Amino acid sequence: MQQIVQQDQPPGVPPLELTGERTLPDVPAENYWFRRHLAVYEWIAERCAGLHVVDMACGEGYGVDVLARRARRVTGVDANPEAHEHARLKYSRPGVCFVRDLIERHWEPCDTVVFLQTIEHVPDPEGVLRRLKEMGDTVYVSTPNLLTLAPPGATKSDNPWHLREYRAEEFAELCASVSDRVELLGLFHARLLRLHDLALRAGWDRVHGALRVTGAFYDRFTPAIGTADFTLRPGPLERALDFVAVLR
Repeated sequence: MQQIVQQDQPPGVPPLELTGERTLPDVPAENYWFRRHLAVYEWIAERCAGLHVVDMACGEGYGVDVLARRARRVTGVDANPEAHEHARLKYSRPGVCFVRDLIERHWEPCDTVVFLQTIEHVPDPEGVLRRLKEMGDTVYVSTPNLLTLAPPGATKSDNPWHLREYRAEEFAELCASVSDRVELLGLFHARLLRLHDLALRAGWDRVHGALRVTGAFYDRFTPAIGTADFTLRPGPLERALDFVAVLR
């Protein structure tokens, strides 16, 4: 199996390998998933001006960098040694620090906790969320929608790192178990990706396959996707790509 690693990293920053456990920037073929995650980080960053923020399971660190554009202080926490070292070396703007630790162990009272695309990985989701809510005044949590990630009728996708994937009502119930004030939004395609969805409904898959241009088309299309090609809104949640919950 071919190894896929990040391209064009700053001098002295070791590139990370794309394993499927976390998304990465600077990998053209991964750009859809990276922008899908980044769109949520940018939305949250606009609500963190002047705040002390902790980004739990921060992975490569790109989200910490986005949050730090508006926040007063951001701590990125991740247990993976390669991801931690990469993030520490790559993202060094003032007010940013990275801690190598387990999400179940790190404790840092703050204004806001960010916990994206990770709740589906943990064996005790309610316990983790309750701990994060005790640590921060506001907690942002995201997770993929089972109905748009897994095959129809399946209880989980084939992602080996996911322990459980949620329907909207299940995720809402989980969040409500630790907070009386929960706002639940969905992430949807917009602009370029919305046009692509319409093209697929009109039979685009048959056309590009018949013309044998699939590879050439998507080699250009995927890197062109930006965060503006996603949007957050209240619903309909059963059609959302991901759920984003705000716990206050």
